[in-house]
Amino acid sequence: MVQLTKDWIQHNQILIYATGVLLAVVVSFAQPGLSSPLEQLINPVLAVLLYVTFLEIPFVKLRRAFTNGRFMLAALGMNFLVVPVVVFALTRFLSQDPVVLVGVFMVLLTPCIDYVISFTELANGDAEQITAATPVLLLIQLLLLPGYLWVFMGERVAEFIQAGPFIEAFVLIIALPLTLAWLTEVGAERSETGKRWKDAMGWLPAPMMSVTLFVVIASQLPRVQNSIGQITAVIPVYVAFLIIMPLLGRFGAGLFGMDVGESRALVFTSVTRNSLVILPLALALPSGYALAPAVVVTQTLVELIGMVVLTRVVPTWLVPETARGISSETTPDD
Repeated sequence: MVQLTKDWIQHNQILIYATGVLLAVVVSFAQPGLSSPLEQLINPVLAVLLYVTFLEIPFVKLRRAFTNGRFMLAALGMNFLVVPVVVFALTRFLSQDPVVLVGVFMVLLTPCIDYVISFTELANGDAEQITAATPVLLLIQLLLLPGYLWVFMGERVAEFIQAGPFIEAFVLIIALPLTLAWLTEVGAERSETGKRWKDAMGWLPAPMMSVTLFVVIASQLPRVQNSIGQITAVIPVYVAFLIIMPLLGRFGAGLFGMDVGESRALVFTSVTRNSLVILPLALALPSGYALAPAVVVTQTLVELIGMVVLTRVVPTWLVPETARGISSETTPDD
């Protein structure tokens, strides 16, 4: 009999996510009338998910992120210089429909700050480096995203960025959970009760991710069935991103002379995206942009399948223990 542990959940998280997705598809076709009630649950569920997700980020140890300046510089360079160039190039192959483009830009321009840690561990990468970098990656992406959208979409940005809904979504679904997570971390540092609470919340990220995928897909799929063609058109772009960015991450790791563990970590931070943190902002778009959240969630589904492949390909082929051009220092498991 399988013993349920945090380690079991971590190593089987893709199965947990897939269960939520499959249930959502079944419910959306069997009970399409549940779409509206489920939609009312999206924001509360997202807020809980982001709270338990943000608890994985060591905000109280922010200074630690800068102890390895080489990795931090490489991670920032890959995510905020290289990725935008790749994304701009890939989107030239898409229909220039702003409804689709805004969803693609929002999700591909924001690096992951949650399950990237678990996938890096599964590939025997240096998850400690990723964990230390996540606060900086989160703060910078939230600051830069509006500017990126303006650069890539020009004056069309004014059509869909409406200050009121965006501010409300940011405050209630991102900033509030972020603040509560920080306060929880402070409490965990100072009291045993706070530590027990934080440890208990550590069980929830993967199950809450599955619940969120269920609620979002089951509520949105009936609404976008007539636009499936537009949504599936972005899949080749997401697949191309999953192929290109690991190769560029591996190249960048070689340039910076990283060891094997750091190199694998750089590959995963370069390729994984922050879809469910960005989703509240996509849901805050005007009604004419109703496809954008579906475009964002589609990236999540493609990425999860890609992670099944990359957690095996990265340690066995892309960055093996004897990788050329990689420092011979040991990996975290050695």
